Amino acid sequence: MNAEPSHSKTWPMVMAIGLALLLAIAGPLIPGLASPFGRVLPLFEAGGDIFLRLLKMLVVPLVVCSVMAGVLGLGDVRKLRRPAALTLLFFLVTTLIAVGIGLLCVNAIRPGDHAALPEESATAAVTARLDRPDRPKDTGAILANVVRMLFTDNLFASAAKMDLLPLIFFAMVFAGLLTTRGAAGEPLKKLIFETNELLLQFVLLIMKVAPLGIFCLVVGRFGEKNLKGQLYGELVKTAWYMGTIVSGLAIQVVVLLVLYALFTRRSPWRFLRDMSRSLLTAFSTASSSATLPVTIECAIDRAGVSRQASDFVIPLGSTINMNGTAHYEAGAALFIAQAMNIPLTFMDQIVIALTATLAAIGAAGIPEAGLVTMVIVLNAVGLPESGLAMILSVDWLLDRFRTTVNVFGDAVGAAVVDPAFRSVAGSEPVPAADS
Repeated sequence: MNAEPSHSKTWPMVMAIGLALLLAIAGPLIPGLASPFGRVLPLFEAGGDIFLRLLKMLVVPLVVCSVMAGVLGLGDVRKLRRPAALTLLFFLVTTLIAVGIGLLCVNAIRPGDHAALPEESATAAVTARLDRPDRPKDTGAILANVVRMLFTDNLFASAAKMDLLPLIFFAMVFAGLLTTRGAAGEPLKKLIFETNELLLQFVLLIMKVAPLGIFCLVVGRFGEKNLKGQLYGELVKTAWYMGTIVSGLAIQVVVLLVLYALFTRRSPWRFLRDMSRSLLTAFSTASSSATLPVTIECAIDRAGVSRQASDFVIPLGSTINMNGTAHYEAGAALFIAQAMNIPLTFMDQIVIALTATLAAIGAAGIPEAGLVTMVIVLNAVGLPESGLAMILSVDWLLDRFRTTVNVFGDAVGAAVVDPAFRSVAGSEPVPAADS
């Protein structure tokens, strides 16, 4: 069992990242900086891009090695059934809760009433919706696509595209077979554990420049929008919509903290502090996949989650557990319907809930992937895809908030199911990382 992590060395780095993030957000908004800022903006964009590439460089090897290490750390592959089942159950329940919160918030606040389209445009949208004979009646096709995503005909092509789900499936099966090899498989098991350890050390090395990388990323994105004159105006125009979505995401975080406290009997605020480095990285990169190395490192070395649980749950969660994305897609679909004055029945909203859950599972852990799967949710209830134009201008900002919730949901999931992994690890624990 891992020793209780020490926080004496954590706070300087966390405070540095926090200060850099605050400066990055506030800097481009200071009046009078637009003209000189434009000349140095490419330098910030280049610095942020390099930091993001360093993180993404580690994603594929770390996912494969960490999942294998998580399975191998359990010893007998048959012991994986209960922890895996609890992990999937936690992901499903929290995603459904997130969708429910999204629908409740938009129904209660009705932000679409503050962004209503002209009457003739709304009437045309309703007519187009009613005239669509191809309007989907169920989510079976979406479910089939999600299942199909588990398999690939080329592992290397999937790795090149950062298509993680088939890689995770392969890693679990391969490691499971390796547990049956006995002494013959020990050299390969040792190699996997050592490779996983070195990759985590690589993450620690990258995190030494994290404050600068995060600063460059956020300054570059905010500064670009500010120079184009798209920042302030769009924030005002969509304030009700953004406020509703962010409020719902905040409620989801509270729910996750409550679940953490109930199942672990530990302080949720301390856990939030322990994961702060990962959450700030998620906000800056807007990518749960790019944040994956940092999330694993924080969970193991800072939050005290076992290596077995972290190596298995967090990579899987970064692929299929998208609390924030599911919440956003359900809320955004309802917002578009309200703005277009398109009435949705209770059953329509149930279809939105189910479709948003499945679409979030299929969403990639890359920036603004939720916007792509948003089309699936709109089509499921016959809403026009043109409605995406209403939310496109601020999606890049909301994407950072929902990615942060996605990452936090993965971390809470690992902590909640940790006892199940510890109970089956037996006498074959994975070597602990150096703190």
